[in-house]
Amino acid sequence: MKLMIIDDHALVREGVLALLEREAPGAELLQACDSAEGLRMAIRHDDLDAVFLDLSMPGMDGMDALREFARLRPALPVIVLTAADDPALARQAFAVGALGYVPKSASADTLLMALSLVLRGEPFVPTLVQRPAAPAIAAQPAAFSDLTERQSEVLRHLGDGLSNKAIAHRMGITEKTIKAHMTGVLRALSVSDREQAVQSARAAGII
Repeated sequence: MKLMIIDDHALVREGVLALLEREAPGAELLQACDSAEGLRMAIRHDDLDAVFLDLSMPGMDGMDALREFARLRPALPVIVLTAADDPALARQAFAVGALGYVPKSASADTLLMALSLVLRGEPFVPTLVQRPAAPAIAAQPAAFSDLTERQSEVLRHLGDGLSNKAIAHRMGITEKTIKAHMTGVLRALSVSDREQAVQSARAAGII
């Protein structure tokens, strides 16, 4: 397993790396001090399994960095690790390509849970986004026209309740490719998880 932490604070990087070294012995761990360096490293290391990305760093804006990761490495899971405990910011991060969002105030167990989920292709949606007071996110009908044929097929299988593994088997492609399609679906519909994608598709009469 190969993981990367991108943060401009050395203390944060070292703390996360120490946790991962303890919990994932044998993993190859990389670090970068800003988004530009992280993107360059992601291009060089095409076997990266996941990235932890701080949103607030000098240089490239964090949302722009998420968009670049989605463009350059669409199948690579990116977990936002940020001091911003902001539901609106979290939803924006999911909409542009994040697969997980972990406030820096969260526990080590939460960080590890997020990593475990995204490595399986599942989004990690924090409690702050799940608050009942948060408005439901509904995709506009036009958003569905932005989906590719494969993404639409994945969405239909999600509506049938299939797992990524089952969808990959049914479509005859790899589970990693399914994860990439899922990231595209979530981004196109501006939703943060599979359930919201299915709900939006049903509300629009797509599935």
